[in-house]
Amino acid sequence: MNNFKESEETQPMYKRYGYVRVSSTDQNEDRQVLAMRNKGITWAHLYIDKQSGKDFNRPQYQKMITKLQPGDLLYIMSIDRLGRNYDEILAQWRILTKEIGIDISVLDMPLLDTRNGQDLMGNFIADLVLQILSFVAQTERENIRKRQEQGIAAARERGVEFGRPRRAVPEDFKEIVREWEKRKIPFAQAVKRSGMSESTFYRRLREMRG
Repeated sequence: MNNFKESEETQPMYKRYGYVRVSSTDQNEDRQVLAMRNKGITWAHLYIDKQSGKDFNRPQYQKMITKLQPGDLLYIMSIDRLGRNYDEILAQWRILTKEIGIDISVLDMPLLDTRNGQDLMGNFIADLVLQILSFVAQTERENIRKRQEQGIAAARERGVEFGRPRRAVPEDFKEIVREWEKRKIPFAQAVKRSGMSESTFYRRLREMRG
């Protein structure tokens, strides 16, 4: 049996990083974190953001960028972790691979691994795949948003209300209004007895009068 063990001199000098993003604090990052840990990413080199991709002011991503050195390797689960649309994804890929000079491995798409195919044809294929997938990712997000908008519009047509539930009108609301209009009680008391805000009181008053 060969018990040869790599010496420090033969082990790679680059550092491995992992970046994880979920779009809100309600989503679970466990799947992405587990994938990074399986790649040998230490907690010290794992950066996690829990916020939407509507802009790129993400604190952990920006912190990670300052740590990256030429030759380092960055793992991401999918390309949409890099940006919210086609242009941003391509721009961040260029910054990471060209300006900083690191390698990137996209776990959901093994073809997108800059360590593979360093020749002209390999780079061409990787760039082509990146552009196609970036376009698909943006298109899918736009389609999801359109479906959500269509679903909300259809629900509203069926009478479904969104936002905070409507506060029930008290059974004696008409009597409260009558006392207020006859100046038997001040407006503040009418609002308090109705259990509503002033704006809701006026809105329900308009609804009652039709």
